[in-house]
Amino acid sequence: MKSQSLLASLSLLLPTITACTPSIPASPPTLPNPHNDDTIPLSTREYWIHQANTLALSHPCPFAAFGTVIVNHTSANPQGTLICTGSNGNSRIGNPTLHGEIAAINNCSSLFVSSAYNMTPAESLAAFKDLTLYTNAESCPMCAAAVRWAGFREYVYGVSIKELIELGWGQLDIGSEEVIGSGVGMRDKDPEVVLGGVGREQSKLLFGWQFVRGECPGGCERGRVEEGCLPGG
Repeated sequence: MKSQSLLASLSLLLPTITACTPSIPASPPTLPNPHNDDTIPLSTREYWIHQANTLALSHPCPFAAFGTVIVNHTSANPQGTLICTGSNGNSRIGNPTLHGEIAAINNCSSLFVSSAYNMTPAESLAAFKDLTLYTNAESCPMCAAAVRWAGFREYVYGVSIKELIELGWGQLDIGSEEVIGSGVGMRDKDPEVVLGGVGREQSKLLFGWQFVRGECPGGCERGRVEEGCLPGG
């Protein structure tokens, strides 16, 4: 079975995800991008960044609130179909490379070769070319390289690396688009669509309280100084 038809079948497995998606306006605005004409509405892009901020995270205010969702926009569902999620697991699992993007890619790969899809390894590798990765903060060079190696069709992010640095986050100051565009002789093309700044204001709230003492995200309240922001009662 071809990877695209296998991916499209996931809509049958996730009725709660597809049933609660908001309606899409007839002619919503779209974001310009340097790679291709983007025909997916901005409202849809923002919806999936919102899912990266909520669905992918363990609670509303984790310290490292880096969340990712991987979505199929080639299915019949105009909103797109959620495939898998991932969140930063550095402190939870003790793996320094387990950023949100890496976790989501790992989760998708495991799903594809499971009984849910029963893909071969080759089909699993090929499936990523039909998918979109949404992440609430720009990918670090490690994760941007993973995005490029996976061969995603689209890559969309919220808060930029520059903004994370301004908020006090330690980062490798190399833009993800620079990393993604530096491939030579790779088997897949660069992503057809690369968009930054999508839903950035909402996402920025998740990264502004840890070092610069900004307001806690919605649903959270500030505990003791050493605790930072905690889920509200």
